[in-house]
Amino acid sequence: MGRLVSLQDNKTVTLIGAGMAGTLLAVLLAKRGYRIELFERNPDPRKGGAPAGRSVNLALGERGRYALRQAGLLAKVDAFAIPMRGRMLHDLDGSMRLQPYGKDESEVIYSVHRARLNECLLDAAEALDGVKIHFDHRLDEIDWAKGRARLVHTRTETELSHDFDALIGLDGAGSAVRQSMNGEMELGVSEELLETGYKEFSIPAGEDGRHQLDPNALHIWPRGGFMLIALANSDGSFTLTLFLDNEAHGDMPGFDQLGDWPAQRAFMEEQFVDAVPLITRLEEEFRDNPVGLLGTIRCRRWHLGGKGLIIGDAAHAIVPFHGQGVNAAFEDCVELMDCIGDGSREWSEVFADLQQKRIDNANAIADMALENYDIMRESVRHEGFLLRKALEHELERRHPGHFVARYSLVMFHRVPYAETYRRGEIQAQILDELLEGVEALEDVDYDKASRLIGERLDPLQERL
Repeated sequence: MGRLVSLQDNKTVTLIGAGMAGTLLAVLLAKRGYRIELFERNPDPRKGGAPAGRSVNLALGERGRYALRQAGLLAKVDAFAIPMRGRMLHDLDGSMRLQPYGKDESEVIYSVHRARLNECLLDAAEALDGVKIHFDHRLDEIDWAKGRARLVHTRTETELSHDFDALIGLDGAGSAVRQSMNGEMELGVSEELLETGYKEFSIPAGEDGRHQLDPNALHIWPRGGFMLIALANSDGSFTLTLFLDNEAHGDMPGFDQLGDWPAQRAFMEEQFVDAVPLITRLEEEFRDNPVGLLGTIRCRRWHLGGKGLIIGDAAHAIVPFHGQGVNAAFEDCVELMDCIGDGSREWSEVFADLQQKRIDNANAIADMALENYDIMRESVRHEGFLLRKALEHELERRHPGHFVARYSLVMFHRVPYAETYRRGEIQAQILDELLEGVEALEDVDYDKASRLIGERLDPLQERL
């Protein structure tokens, strides 16, 4: 694969994919003095808008916010981010109840419009010297031995030959970089599609320009095998997403049953009685917005010596049910910058180091995201879940920095995902033992709780 060039020898990096992770990494690298050539197959979204029905709003947690802080962009994003303090559950009869996310009001996550965040990052990258963004350029082929990529302009079909020393793929779940790398060396790629698809809808701002639902909550209509969710946007609107199996089975409905407007309207009115009057373009959005695919992609290898690397969804796409897709990709970028350090190492060392540090964490959040789907669509409806969450929060208050709920570790802290998963398993066992035969919080044996926590969990205080 030719001479391995150290970072100090050549400070030009080629990035493929100008989505969230690609643009953030461009900013972080440029601020460190690197020159960036960033290629994106789609047009500039700031000129034409995002494709309809494909946004899936983000839930930005501390991992993503930390990355934006490192890039100097958190204040700009906070200008349009909306804090959410918990889940607002909508029952079949339209009644609502709030489940707080954290142990107190300081623990919130943030609803962020995906397209607006991408535009913010693009503006920041483009404003930096040394960053050059090439829109409408599709990656066609990579000659890894020569360090040469062939790209095609999507509108003119003009070919561009681009020489590179190090190329990083941040081009999403369908990554062309991953496919090219896998043709050169087996990456151990596995793809697992869910039977569930998704379709997006919208609730406009009210006549007064304000939100028609509480904007400071993630709204969920949990229905067992399926659910509707809604996240607020800063313009007073909401983005809604219906998660439903693609095919009906047994008593469980599917998108295949909703082929015409009468069936669509009847389903929505039966299941989401309080949401339907607010979705003013329900028929048009059912017709025009596509059913999206959901799945998990894992790779056992992320790099090709010192020439190529994949991160973000290109290396570890996950389902959106823990709100961690972009958060995890941003954390990849921060970790990569830590691996780069002072720039004295070769790319091969940096890429291998990143892979070693991130693969177990990527697999852990993939597993937790799948588990959280069952929690969101089913478990949140039950009194036993509410008691369990209440006990988690009580133990957090009684044992600060020692017992921390798994959800909190994922969303409000930066403890590695793999460690979070491991601690979560231990804490789940503790909760099971404490709740056996217990029907109310005041009946919990807190002396036993203190003993189990002291015996089984290491303190986390200094790492939070």
